[in-house]
Amino acid sequence: MGLLERLRKEWFILGIVLVIAVARLEPAVGVKGGPLKPEITITYIAVSAIFFNSGLSLKTEELTSALMHVKLHLFVQIFTLVFFPTAIWLFLQLLSITPVNEWLLKGLQTVGCMPPPVSSAVILTKAVGGNEAAAIFNSAFGSFLGIVITPLLLLLFLGSSSSVPFTSIFSQLFMTVVVPLIIGQIVRRYIKDWLERKKPPFGVISSCVLLMIIYTTFCDTFANPNIDLDKFSLIVIVFIIFSVQMSFMFLTFLFSTRDNSGFTPADTVAIVFCSTHKSLTLG
Repeated sequence: MGLLERLRKEWFILGIVLVIAVARLEPAVGVKGGPLKPEITITYIAVSAIFFNSGLSLKTEELTSALMHVKLHLFVQIFTLVFFPTAIWLFLQLLSITPVNEWLLKGLQTVGCMPPPVSSAVILTKAVGGNEAAAIFNSAFGSFLGIVITPLLLLLFLGSSSSVPFTSIFSQLFMTVVVPLIIGQIVRRYIKDWLERKKPPFGVISSCVLLMIIYTTFCDTFANPNIDLDKFSLIVIVFIIFSVQMSFMFLTFLFSTRDNSGFTPADTVAIVFCSTHKSLTLG
């Protein structure tokens, strides 16, 4: 395989590196309140575009079939909202006796209590040919569950409580996830023949939107360089996050591919991404 062909195949990974580098050079462009207005363009427009895109590309029977796959949904939601935060809490009990910054550990527990991601799991599942319909359902359903369950988990594991704007979060998720998906399905009915004939690059479009989300996220990160944290704690946390992510992805892969699991390879892809990734939006 030639270099050019390899670069073309791995364009998304290269795109991630590029947008992070650009965000590092000029973070003011993509920060909240900046010229790109990510609080509108990303929170509403980009996420809506992803689910409209999915509604347009998915056959209605695929979505219906995904709704009936109760075993997969139970696996994802229990792993994400029960096993994941509990395992992190047990792990952090060991880390609490180390010199790692206390607030980083609390941040790790907070992330562990989040539901499945709204957009990234869907895009990554679609990119590698997984069960996109199942990923969409679990992303949406998990986000709605998270409105109630995540605050309870934070209260249980951190002893922290706060007022949660249930109505505004619910309406935002409904308008940016459910409504665009339904509209996409309606539009698909009228242009179905054209879509099957032309085969638009839905996966590429969604991946480009995800790159935008990654870019604005890192702009916010790099725009705040005065975080009072020691380098040792940061390095340790990065290593921990990488290790936890890889371990949980391997664990979900192992469970979903065992004999008599009842999951197809496409289901396994959706399970791995939905169960081990966490929602930045709800966070």
